[in-house]
Amino acid sequence: MKQIGILNGPNLNRLGKREPDIYGHATLDDLHAQLRKEATADGIELDCFQSNHEGELIDKLAAWADGGFVGAVINPGAFTHTSVALRDAIAGTGLRCVEVHISNIYRREEFRHKSLTAPVCEAVISGLGLHGYSAALAFLARE
Repeated sequence: MKQIGILNGPNLNRLGKREPDIYGHATLDDLHAQLRKEATADGIELDCFQSNHEGELIDKLAAWADGGFVGAVINPGAFTHTSVALRDAIAGTGLRCVEVHISNIYRREEFRHKSLTAPVCEAVISGLGLHGYSAALAFLARE
């Protein structure tokens, strides 16, 4: 059975409460429940993880790589634009990663237009809302 991780960075634990005009009203638990249904239908084992702490995200990526996971859907949150350490962790795992952003980062503030992590991911999905996670999961499941 394929194993795929869902990694969410800072403030994504506040989905449904934080800026619902940008991020919607669904919670992170709602998202994870939907993704688990989709993964089960595709015969995938899913591990969902969120942290507001950079080191914990890096540790989880390493654990997934060492545990035989084939890929990860990653929403680094604000670390997208600031974290060389997270970028290096993604590059060093050998995992097939898809970066996801709920909002279209290119329609937002200028500082959000640059992703340090995107160049080490296979693909980037931005602006599809929570559907972006489903698209990324489907991509990883079928490759």
